[in-house]
Amino acid sequence: MRVYIPATVLMLRTLNAAGELSAVSGTAFALTPMLRESYASGSSEELEYAAMLEASRASLRLLAAELEEDPELVLPRRAVVSADVDGATLRPDLDYSVVRLSGPVQLKQVAAVHLDTSDAEPAVRAAAAVIDQADLGDGDAEFTLGEAEDHELAWYSPEELPFLLELL
Repeated sequence: MRVYIPATVLMLRTLNAAGELSAVSGTAFALTPMLRESYASGSSEELEYAAMLEASRASLRLLAAELEEDPELVLPRRAVVSADVDGATLRPDLDYSVVRLSGPVQLKQVAAVHLDTSDAEPAVRAAAAVIDQADLGDGDAEFTLGEAEDHELAWYSPEELPFLLELL
């Protein structure tokens, strides 16, 4: 199953150094049967993009926590790791696209790394600050979140990860 794991630059550094990534609370996102049923139409590619978008929103929550701890050292970029895994279990009690991973994801399972470019940093920092309010329906916060989501995540091959991190 292809899963989308929310991450941060710090987590990408861990993936590169340790060769594995542990999703926070084992949580990832995927094109699940319930997600497919919740859409009236859409190709598998479009629905996988929806799952990746959910992972990018979860990345904002991870960034918010990191920024709260040390706002000067955190690079405010959403990150999502796409990986092919076995043993993911559905979590419809949390959301239609949520899955629980059975353990850490090895670098060899990673299909791609998705990361914001530098031009997204101001919008991502602002969105991380209001992600909780957006979840609660605050219109201004939803607008701020939309500004960050207007920036497409760049795609990188797993082999590019060391070079990508070196250039940050």
